[in-house]
Amino acid sequence: MDTKHCAVDGWVDAIPAPGPRGTATFDLIVRPADADTVAQDAPDTVVACTSGDPRITHELLTGIQPGDLLRVTGTLVQSQTPGEPARLTLDALEVLDTALVPVLRDMVMDRYGDYCVIFDADTDAVPVFTALGQWVGLADNPDAIATLIDIHERVTGGDA
Repeated sequence: MDTKHCAVDGWVDAIPAPGPRGTATFDLIVRPADADTVAQDAPDTVVACTSGDPRITHELLTGIQPGDLLRVTGTLVQSQTPGEPARLTLDALEVLDTALVPVLRDMVMDRYGDYCVIFDADTDAVPVFTALGQWVGLADNPDAIATLIDIHERVTGGDA
């Protein structure tokens, strides 16, 4: 296997995930160094990253979000299988820039009078229940919650 110690700059593709035995994994999207001169549809490179260092793992799992620009340093192993991403085992991590919009990490429950809604960062759809737990419906997006509640109140006579 071809290994090399290097530093790579790239963007985090998705929220880093916990791995086995105190590790964290994530994919780093790397643009070509000469991005201004290559074709606009030239593919980015995906580097699969792993860290076993407790300090780096903690930062990955609590402070890093999709869109953050990182400089990672470690041992790069090129895959022997075509199409498989290279693997980088980190020994250093530096945040060069943070994403513009923070990403929700969990579901958030909110209350609208006699109704409860659940926001999930992974979808625009919003489940709506009465405060007593009765299913009302699924709003297509947060802007449609009021319309769904209004329809429910007209159908039920305002009994939430």
